Amino acid sequence: MQDIKKQYNFCTNLKMLFRDIIGQNEIKHRLIHNYKSGKIAHAQLFTGKQGVGSFQLALAFAQYICCENPSDEDACGTCKSCKQFAQLVYPDLHFIFPVIKTTEGETSDIFVKDFRELILEKPYFTIDDWHEKLGSEGKQSLIYEKESASIIEKVSMKPFYDKFKIFIIWLPERMNTTCANKILKVLEEPYPQTLFLLVSEEPELLLSTILSRVQQIPVPLIAESNIAAALLKQDEEISEQTANDIAHIACGSYSKALQALQTNSNTQVYFESFKALMRNAWLVAEKQDYDALVTLRKWSLEIADSKVGRERQCAFLQYCQNSIRENYIFNYQQSELNYQMQDEREFSTRFARFITEKNVEKMMELFSRSEEQIRQNGNAKIVFFYLCLEIIVLIKQK
Repeated sequence: MQDIKKQYNFCTNLKMLFRDIIGQNEIKHRLIHNYKSGKIAHAQLFTGKQGVGSFQLALAFAQYICCENPSDEDACGTCKSCKQFAQLVYPDLHFIFPVIKTTEGETSDIFVKDFRELILEKPYFTIDDWHEKLGSEGKQSLIYEKESASIIEKVSMKPFYDKFKIFIIWLPERMNTTCANKILKVLEEPYPQTLFLLVSEEPELLLSTILSRVQQIPVPLIAESNIAAALLKQDEEISEQTANDIAHIACGSYSKALQALQTNSNTQVYFESFKALMRNAWLVAEKQDYDALVTLRKWSLEIADSKVGRERQCAFLQYCQNSIRENYIFNYQQSELNYQMQDEREFSTRFARFITEKNVEKMMELFSRSEEQIRQNGNAKIVFFYLCLEIIVLIKQK
């Protein structure tokens, strides 16, 4: 792929109408039916794995019920309310989400501008994307006690428009105990014209009392065909085979599909290095090829170079561990269990037979141990050359 940044951000034109959400048609129809029949629970909990569209469904549902001219299938997208939703500035829409403590405070209102920007930039965003946006990688984000006071204050106010006040709480499992207990009171005694839409990736971490007071809406994994179709629709440079491969690797998560697309360029480099390691190790082990041993020595020095960097070296070793697993599984001829791109599968047709019960565990341990040594600032030249020598021995043990 030539333009990785473009590929990762190609979804930025989504407006979060129902029609813009990938798959999940059954849930879309159910939400619309509930609204039109007047059966809207005051507190609803969308539960699903990262990247399946739970947050997007909650936001699209909020826009639909606030739309001035909704159809039987979607919000109109053109009325005043829809235009405000398109910029995420509808006055009766409130976002609550995990934050980090700063000198300015610890409530969502302080960070809401950044949160809106993230949604518009990457509609299928993740908690890692949010931490990167905040510049808080490695720090824990929570929904703190002061958030509950802010919610209670907003709940007590009249809606700006004659519709609903809507609170979308993203990752409520990150509420601290005090905040969760105070929000529980609001859920127990709902205010009129107020709707809470909670979006959770780990509902089992929520208080049981909260779970008992919300209508749960399980959001399933996205079908591979829907993910592949979305990738093909948004980027003309993606081949159908690549889209299908990425959709399979994504395991039902569109955010994982985007991540796979973003890292595809690095993955190709790792794949070529993995092939070079294994092919030359085989030539030494099976053919006693001295030139291949010299090539392995050069290979180890190149990847150990400080210009490569420890992070990329560790990422490569992680890729190798994954490749060993995939090649071992490949021997069972169960394609649905393999998560590989086309060129990786083609290599596996010739290489997988060398990864067997006799050596798979030792290979995994070798790559894992090498990764640990690199992270602990071990001598990369020694680590990678020793790795080459051990691979030669293990290839012979097939």
